[in-house]
Amino acid sequence: MSLFNLFDVAGSAMSAQSIRLNTTASNLANADSVSGSERDVYKALHPVFSTVLDDAQQRGLPTGGVEVKGVIESDAPAAREYNPNHPLANKDGYIFHSNVEPIAEMADMMAASRSYQNNVEIVNTSKRLLLRTLQLGK
Repeated sequence: MSLFNLFDVAGSAMSAQSIRLNTTASNLANADSVSGSERDVYKALHPVFSTVLDDAQQRGLPTGGVEVKGVIESDAPAAREYNPNHPLANKDGYIFHSNVEPIAEMADMMAASRSYQNNVEIVNTSKRLLLRTLQLGK
């Protein structure tokens, strides 16, 4: 694999981790949201990643990257609370809380941030190696 291909792989991984960080931030921002129905309450979002292999693999050069296939809503049930005095309470007196788990989201945010940092380091190291290779010809 060429050092130039590392830029593509690391760049796609950084893009994917950026989407992961954005969905985590959105989840944390809406963690305390409530609604009068389970259907309308905010549901946690999670990106779905896929490995991508380029056509170069057919020539015996394994290269690839990461692709975001989409963002899905969590199917975990919303927490139900009996609070008939709440302005959003339904006719039975219940409100529904988001299914976001803040501690799990914080752990996911830390993992995504570290992965992003690792890919930045890969890009920087590759750049230094390419510059040193160019300096060999002087």
